[in-house]
Amino acid sequence: MELVRVRKFHLVVEEIRHEFGPPPPRPTLKGAVCAVIHNPYAGRYEPDITPMIEALKPLGLEMSRRLVAGLGGDPKAIEAYGKGSIIGGSGELEHGALFHVAGGYAMREVLGGAKAIVPSATKVAGIGARLDVPLHHVNAAYVRSHFDAIEVGVPDAPRADEIVYVLAMMTGPRVHARVGGLKASEISVWDGQR
Repeated sequence: MELVRVRKFHLVVEEIRHEFGPPPPRPTLKGAVCAVIHNPYAGRYEPDITPMIEALKPLGLEMSRRLVAGLGGDPKAIEAYGKGSIIGGSGELEHGALFHVAGGYAMREVLGGAKAIVPSATKVAGIGARLDVPLHHVNAAYVRSHFDAIEVGVPDAPRADEIVYVLAMMTGPRVHARVGGLKASEISVWDGQR
């Protein structure tokens, strides 16, 4: 049985130029790529769903490359990331968790070895559902200036027997970030946190 069958990709990119204060030196790009796939485990309980973890790895890499291309093509420009999933009503939350390895490690690889854990959100929902995907700095989770989110959804997905997997990235901090905490320029431990 073919475990990963993609029905469609959906890419969204925001160009943030202003947030009431002075315009930043360069716009921040924030984007997400969604892959709508058939859920091979929909409608039944399958005790061993782990074969899909390996099967999703090529999809994670393809999605990561598509998103970097949509954000200008330079992996070094990406400063924040996150991931998520929306599982159709005939699936379960654990079907979204299958993407943790494939999505997270793919982004780290494409971005040249990012250190921070990839924040995530997942839910079971119907067609047109929206998901707030959390974002934080790619190398240090404690960099407050990069705490953000992007709302995503696909108008005709997920159908009951589908899953929408999501990867998200951002090219800089929030516009006018000024609430203190560790700065990106102060990352020194390189443990993914500080």
